[in-house]
Amino acid sequence: MRVILAEDSTLLREGLVRLLAEEGHEVPAAVGDAEALLAAVEADAPDVVVTDIRMPPDHTDEGLRAAVRIREARPEIGVVVLSQYVERTYAAQLLTSSAERVGYLLKDRVAQVEEFLDALERVHAGGAAIDPEVVRQLLIRTTHADPLTRLTPRERTVLEALAEGHTNAAIGEKLHISLSAVEKNLNAIFDKLGLSRTTGYSRRVLAVLRYLES
Repeated sequence: MRVILAEDSTLLREGLVRLLAEEGHEVPAAVGDAEALLAAVEADAPDVVVTDIRMPPDHTDEGLRAAVRIREARPEIGVVVLSQYVERTYAAQLLTSSAERVGYLLKDRVAQVEEFLDALERVHAGGAAIDPEVVRQLLIRTTHADPLTRLTPRERTVLEALAEGHTNAAIGEKLHISLSAVEKNLNAIFDKLGLSRTTGYSRRVLAVLRYLES
């Protein structure tokens, strides 16, 4: 996998370069600001971009805006954004256009090497990787919103795992339930969210994004 990194913290940036190299991945560029990120992607398109949300010069949402531009221009490139905190608006802005080849992780997740590498692989493979803490807080904040309140506790845990980007098989393993039970819960979720008439992978995407719209 070829990964371009954008992180203004030299220590974290160099640590990620070393980590990825040790795992056999190529890092054609590691930069410290959003403009350099866009230039690096234009010069040598990677498989995945990993970028901090808050970047120089203003340290607001420069990295996020660069990520959105990359997704619009080169949708085949996976994008994983890193955030210090759960920022609902930023998560929604990145995810509502599409939940394919996208990840939103808290920086603390980087220290959990296997989870971080698994998230990159999922995004590279065309899926999503949303930090479990991000999902948990988003779901908590939207418990007042109908129709999410109609979900059973089990359905909510399945939706949470789905939002993290897991496949049906991985959800079953994570929750210790059978594949048929996962499929049954997903169908119930789709019905309660009004997605029963939608077909294909888009139902999974829409189910994940439904609560971001509230």
